[in-house]
Amino acid sequence: MGRFAATAGAIAVALCVLCAPFARADDQAFPPVVGNAADKLLDLPIDDFAYDFARRCTRYPKRGTLALEAWLGTHFRGLSWGIMRCEKLGHGHYSLHADGRALDWHLDVHSARDRAEAWRLIDMLLAPDRLGNPEALARRMGLQELIWDCQAWWAGSPVLVDYAPCFDKRGKRRRHVNVTIAHRDHVHLGLNRAGAAMHTSFWVVR
Repeated sequence: MGRFAATAGAIAVALCVLCAPFARADDQAFPPVVGNAADKLLDLPIDDFAYDFARRCTRYPKRGTLALEAWLGTHFRGLSWGIMRCEKLGHGHYSLHADGRALDWHLDVHSARDRAEAWRLIDMLLAPDRLGNPEALARRMGLQELIWDCQAWWAGSPVLVDYAPCFDKRGKRRRHVNVTIAHRDHVHLGLNRAGAAMHTSFWVVR
């Protein structure tokens, strides 16, 4: 079941990369959080936003993705659903899993405890640091995308947006979307190339 769920989740991520998400009217910028891990790096220049598409299937997960998996296991409740899957989206485009740059972290929206933990993770990653740098930890780690419970964040966006597979063309949420495609049973985290190579500030100082 876990392997099927992870594969379906990767396909959903792949599909969403090819479609333009749209912001919801009630979206707000991410608020500060207490204990933001990015605050320990204020002496270092903040990393720029970056989004790097995958162009082929590779054989092994990137060092940064493995490091992210280990960091999640140390600091957050949940379970890794894996990294590598060779999946082509279209001509010249592949899922980040194919390039070893994406990780699915199992948390179930139907569990109050898991749901709270997923939002604790997302809030930490997307909060500003004490200097006001937006999405500070995500930038320092080299994250370029997050998806959870029919909402998504893409590098450079100041808000969460609707995850397209969950909504129809009028912006109305579909009633019967597979829980894995909707990312209601895992958080998807995708890294840009610098983050995957551990060349961003969070990984360089570790």
